[in-house]
Amino acid sequence: MKTYVFGHKRPDTDSVCSAIAYAYLKKQLGIDAEARVLGDINLETKYVLNRFNIPEPKYLNDVKIQIKNMKYLKDAYIDENVSLEEVFNKMQELDVTGLPMIDLDKNLKGYVNLKDISRYMIHGDLYTLNTSYDNILSVLDGTSILRFDEEIKGTIITAVYKSQTFMDTVELNSNNILIVGDRLNIMEYAIKSNVKLLIIVGDFKIPAKLLLEASVKKINIINTPNLTYVASSRIRLSNYISLACNQKNPISLKTTDYRDEFMSILEKNNHTNYPVVDKSNHCVGMIRLIDQNNYEKCNCILVDHNQDSQSVDGIEEANILEVVDHHNIGIFGSNAPISFRVMPVGCTSTIIYQIYKENNVDIPDYIAGAMLSAILSDTLLFKSPTTTEMDVITAKKLAEIAKVNIEEYGLEMFKAGTSIKGLDYHDIFEQDFKTYKVDNYNVGISQIMTLNIDSINENIDKYLDILNNMDTMDYKVSLMFVTDVIKDGSYIFYNESAKEIVENTYHLDNLKQGLFLPGIISRKKQMVPKLLDYLQK
Repeated sequence: MKTYVFGHKRPDTDSVCSAIAYAYLKKQLGIDAEARVLGDINLETKYVLNRFNIPEPKYLNDVKIQIKNMKYLKDAYIDENVSLEEVFNKMQELDVTGLPMIDLDKNLKGYVNLKDISRYMIHGDLYTLNTSYDNILSVLDGTSILRFDEEIKGTIITAVYKSQTFMDTVELNSNNILIVGDRLNIMEYAIKSNVKLLIIVGDFKIPAKLLLEASVKKINIINTPNLTYVASSRIRLSNYISLACNQKNPISLKTTDYRDEFMSILEKNNHTNYPVVDKSNHCVGMIRLIDQNNYEKCNCILVDHNQDSQSVDGIEEANILEVVDHHNIGIFGSNAPISFRVMPVGCTSTIIYQIYKENNVDIPDYIAGAMLSAILSDTLLFKSPTTTEMDVITAKKLAEIAKVNIEEYGLEMFKAGTSIKGLDYHDIFEQDFKTYKVDNYNVGISQIMTLNIDSINENIDKYLDILNNMDTMDYKVSLMFVTDVIKDGSYIFYNESAKEIVENTYHLDNLKQGLFLPGIISRKKQMVPKLLDYLQK
């Protein structure tokens, strides 16, 4: 089963590159791992991936349990042109009371259950047959003698009178299916009357002369070992199952529907079985009431985060196998013990580098480039107070493998990443926005990297509107830090209702929008802890 490796919902270079690097490591260790992202990647990360020719990871919408993760009855369906008997036998074989009905292209055409079959056998037309030649052969254990039509439709007649009485009173035609025993006169009469199908019971062999006449007239003939009573009783079981279908538009579930949607349908309906279709409406099986707790959870490895609020939707329904992170431990739970690797370093990729070494796995140059980029990004070229000696040593070793100059490459990466030209102000605000909880409070902090504060000030009223409007979304404090790595500091913007909190948190006098805070560049170590500490007090 595939294991997804991903970072947080606001993908930055560390979360994306660490996911790529860790997924590669897991593959080398024999695990079917795949890196994914939970949102649009930023310009800096795009630059890194292009620079090292790394494909952009696919988007992971959620890890909720879907119907495709549940152990439903795959291939449990019947063709609309099979016989009633075949459907009944398949229900017995699968131990179910109903089955989806499909056409030749596997499109869902209906749902048939035992009640439908019983109702048809009791109240349906006793004399009309509408089926295939093959269905009749199967139901009557017959042998094909003459075959000219694949489909057989007509009125069933059984020769039970004396021969002369039958010929005097029963007028045969080309729409008749005649069941007859060793009565040559009636056979000859039927052939002259051009009946549709002649069913000869008791395996009686039709004389060559009559067989030749029937062949000339293209009359279908079947032999059956059954006697007249059995043949006439069973033949209706050869009718197409579609004739018994009363549910032409059954409630169905797509393979991509969620388990909780299935549970909701179960509560609203009395049915126990539901067809399962793919995105093209092709039936792939059937899910039953008893399947509701039979499923496989999605396997996940979290990097660069460990809080539910920052992770993929439906994380509570997934199997979390590992966490590799460098942030504070948030509110997090799992149903079983997991590998939880958290270290006080500047970047997740620094930790992943150690895991590579512990497992004696070589690091390819492109993976080294991605990991180096993550470290340079998260430590802001080693200027962030979160930077540790381990980050610096690891970056130097990775730079050697990737064959790049740290200073030159780091500056190129930041120039590419801090450009906001052509981006919508709302997207700029949200691309690195994180939410934190303190008691009943929501706290939101957006960090924007740019070397040109004027590009932000051009739309400052719009950014302030976003910050102030977040009051209506239960955010007590909403902040935007615009960080300039070259100037080694950040400009602070805030929602007006939280001005006093911001002043007290960061010990600022005469606070105003856009105040420059020298040396403040780390959200994790400088911006967030002070604010959370103040609110908790």
